[in-house]
Amino acid sequence: MRPILATLALVALTACAPPAQVSQNSLAGAGFGALSVRGLPGAAPATRSLARDFMDLSFALESGQTLEIFTRFEGPITVALAGDVPASAGRDLADLLARLRSEAGIDITQTSGPARITVEFARRSDLRRLAPQAACFVVPNVGSLVEYRQARGSDKVDWARITRRDRAAIFIPADTSAQEIRDCLHEELAQALGPLNDLYRLSDSVFNDDNFHSMLTGFDMEILRLTYSPRLRSGMSRAEVAARLGTSPVAMPDRTPPEWVQAIEGALGRTGTLGSRQAAAERALAIASEAGWQDSRAAFSHFAVGRLTAGSDPGRALQAFDRAAALWSRLPGGEVQLAHVDMQLAAMALAGGLAEDAIRLADRAMPAVRQSGNAALLATLMLVKAEAFEALGNPQAAAALRLDSQPWARYGFGPDNVVKARMRDIAAVAGRGAKS
Repeated sequence: MRPILATLALVALTACAPPAQVSQNSLAGAGFGALSVRGLPGAAPATRSLARDFMDLSFALESGQTLEIFTRFEGPITVALAGDVPASAGRDLADLLARLRSEAGIDITQTSGPARITVEFARRSDLRRLAPQAACFVVPNVGSLVEYRQARGSDKVDWARITRRDRAAIFIPADTSAQEIRDCLHEELAQALGPLNDLYRLSDSVFNDDNFHSMLTGFDMEILRLTYSPRLRSGMSRAEVAARLGTSPVAMPDRTPPEWVQAIEGALGRTGTLGSRQAAAERALAIASEAGWQDSRAAFSHFAVGRLTAGSDPGRALQAFDRAAALWSRLPGGEVQLAHVDMQLAAMALAGGLAEDAIRLADRAMPAVRQSGNAALLATLMLVKAEAFEALGNPQAAAALRLDSQPWARYGFGPDNVVKARMRDIAAVAGRGAKS
């Protein structure tokens, strides 16, 4: 399930705070220039055990419920698109299936007829009625939305009760951006095929509800390759799988407490006042600090505090972003998260009148963003940089950069009216009205 909070973590700018609240003097006094060069010591890199991560991903649901039986598809797998299929979906699915074949070694192909996995597109409003907290989701043992409605609430569609995967359906909104459709394809198809759990501690995976990584990573492909290893088969117990992998069947002791998850969701969700969300972020950080975490959960807690205090307390925000960056810089795949930190810092610099810093930060973030395929974030960085060029008295460079950003913005944000709204938001951060 891809949670709704992901869309907020993706491209929010300084927690939507009015730019007038962030002055150049306040940024300088908080040490903005020094912070923009990452130098604080981070946590020591955690020892990675693919087998341990695999066990924790494969023998639990996102709800925390443990699973006793290992399941996967057996034999060749077919995938079909159904419903109101968006124009971009076929190409992105073909690219994904090619990667699954070459990188994960899975025998999977697209078909136009009945398939073992059906990807059905429907109106967002219809899907929200079935799963209010999900942007998209996957269900076992059905092949259509009609069939799911009939079976909803029954054992048939309960992941905890299946012993082998024969069919599954993925439901994705048709009325959303091409990037969200692609991201849903990656995450939901990965969960249809393999692990049903997400772990916030993973810094380089889509199997993580922070959703910084929106396309399957090298780590994810290794997890899926292991899922379809000839050493394993559906119906194996936890102990049997652990024995085949040469690891312990006992779950890792550092499980994420539900109180932290609730605090993060409260901080970055769509409801609540700014004050309540700030309090939730501070609560998440307190839990992370008390637990002694030095992983992506601790970094994400600092990041949430930074996002929600950027407008009202820039010194606190800069400190929080600095700590987040120090942690992520020592973790696998952290380049993507560091780019998100730089985007937030670039927006703060733009709002505070530090145009040259905004350009430098945007430039530093762009390579990792291009590599990760995050068109929405890349367009945001380009538009922030364009506003900085405007502030420096170079409207020609600004106009050229806005033009260059359009293909990325349309893929990442959707139709022109949404793109223009995004441009207005970034222009407001810079303290000016957007040009239409």
